[in-house]
Amino acid sequence: MRIRVPATTANLGPGFDSCGLALDLYLTLIVGEESKAWRIEHQLPDEIPTDETNMVIQVAKKVAPNLKSRHLIMESDIPPARGLGSSSAAIVAGIELANQLAKLGLSSEAKVRLAAEFEGHPDNVAPAILGGLVVCSKQPDRDYYVQHAFPDAAILVVIPKVALLTSESRAVLPRVLSYADAVRASSVANVMVAALMAGDLRLAGEMMERDLFHEKCREKLVPHLSVIRSKVAEFHGYAAVLSGAGPTVLVLAPHDVSEALRRELSVLDLEAEVKALRTEHNGVRVFE
Repeated sequence: MRIRVPATTANLGPGFDSCGLALDLYLTLIVGEESKAWRIEHQLPDEIPTDETNMVIQVAKKVAPNLKSRHLIMESDIPPARGLGSSSAAIVAGIELANQLAKLGLSSEAKVRLAAEFEGHPDNVAPAILGGLVVCSKQPDRDYYVQHAFPDAAILVVIPKVALLTSESRAVLPRVLSYADAVRASSVANVMVAALMAGDLRLAGEMMERDLFHEKCREKLVPHLSVIRSKVAEFHGYAAVLSGAGPTVLVLAPHDVSEALRRELSVLDLEAEVKALRTEHNGVRVFE
């Protein structure tokens, strides 16, 4: 059995902790035979555990405590600590592992609820489970979300070689916003979401770059954002925004300029990899 979970990009600018999009990079978990102890093989960085302390296994055991140990193989295209949902993918893989092995029959709604409890908010985990664009809100009583197709656009991601931990990126955010600033910030997010639903990427992109919730606070941690944004504007792209907490930058552009823009971004002195990606319309999938 193979479990495949897509990468995700969260926020889309002003959709802070609320909007997410699934992308076609994947974490794949190959489920092997029962074994005396949990073991997970991978070629990922050394700090990612290979025993039962691995996040995938920890989540699976919390969802289904009576699981028997297995030999697992994990492969991942999703770079860790780059703002592309690597930890969310691991959480979703763990939930699906428990779901399949314990035959829990979890609904998508139940998976989102569980994943949001582990992650703290649903913006990354919901699109990893459902696919496509997901707009969500975590409330005390339940998680609310709407899944929708993302408008057709070229998607580029600029992935720096240096990691940025979410905890470090969150530490620079303000503890409070004034009432007036909160109203203005939420109005920007509302128009952005409405424009995406209407398929108006030009307006959506303008709103993405007018975020007031987090990007201005994080500029000192990601100075390459303004450089990329200027280059995207030269090519009449739609937007350049932080992917999640960064440091990856998500770029949306018309298809007819995307290859030229990708080449231009690749030759900038950013110490980063530029990838062309697509929206993943499916969320987590299981292959026998």
